[in-house]
Amino acid sequence: MTAMDLKPEQKAAALVVAVGSQAAASLLQFLSEEEVEALASEVAKIGRLRPETIDSVLDEVATEAAAQRLLAAGGIEYARELLTEWKGSRGAEIIDRLMANLHVTPFSFVRDIDSEQLVHILKDEHPQTVALILAHQPASYSAKVLAGFEAARQADVAFRVGTMGRTSPDVISRVEEALRSKLGNVSSAEISVRGGVEDLADVLNNTDRTTEKSILERLGQIDPELTEKVRALMFVFEDLVTLDDRSIQRVLQEVESKELALAMKGVPAQVNEAILRNMSQRAAETLTEELELLGAVRRADVEGAQSRIVAGVRRLEEAGEIVITRAGESDLIE
Repeated sequence: MTAMDLKPEQKAAALVVAVGSQAAASLLQFLSEEEVEALASEVAKIGRLRPETIDSVLDEVATEAAAQRLLAAGGIEYARELLTEWKGSRGAEIIDRLMANLHVTPFSFVRDIDSEQLVHILKDEHPQTVALILAHQPASYSAKVLAGFEAARQADVAFRVGTMGRTSPDVISRVEEALRSKLGNVSSAEISVRGGVEDLADVLNNTDRTTEKSILERLGQIDPELTEKVRALMFVFEDLVTLDDRSIQRVLQEVESKELALAMKGVPAQVNEAILRNMSQRAAETLTEELELLGAVRRADVEGAQSRIVAGVRRLEEAGEIVITRAGESDLIE
């Protein structure tokens, strides 16, 4: 029996069995409760699978994943050509089947354009159009484009990214069609939920400090509440590892040991190490003991402690007492 002989739900069950419980748990978080229940039922019914059946399912999953990447990167014909060379007629069949259900990421073709060139192309476009395009790009790329605009336009576009909601397929299609002559052919898009506070914070985290400060100041005049939401997302507790040791030591001076212990509950090992190495041996031992005594704590309490520490980090940065290095920035001036 091969993957071709299995129903879609049986293939999903076979994949869960093949990857093991730990990897399967990571997959299940993307499913609804109803989907998880249905999948669990199929896993229970599927019984033992022959090695060749599992290999066939894994091969199909890998091939379809490759097809999706090729579609997003180079379009339908590019994906069809490469998949056909790799899998023969089977590759073309996969592309045809995926296109019936697959939605290519809107504006995926844009990221192949040099950021400075895109700034020039978009300079006369409506800010809402620019925001729609940038919301669908990698944050680092969008940050470069945003930095190329003059200050008032930066703030306008940033505001529209931060307040963007759902965008219909018709609107995206019209915008893509308008850019087609400049940027190449594109595929139709699905309903988009990109944009919003998190995307804007991600973009600003990738800008230089001058651009970030200018945008936030102007954005604060337009929508103070939105600005505060963005600020809260721009530096997270785990980002402490990006600070130099002197800055970490300065941050720790402002935090009580119990608050720090609560904030450190369940953090990655590198965060734990960065904090402990910047404390005296006695303070580190005390903190370690408090962590061990905490036991189980509510996630909300941990996140609250982390947020208060992050707020302190931003206050120290604004006072010029510490430096938060942004992407593409250097602390050194030659």
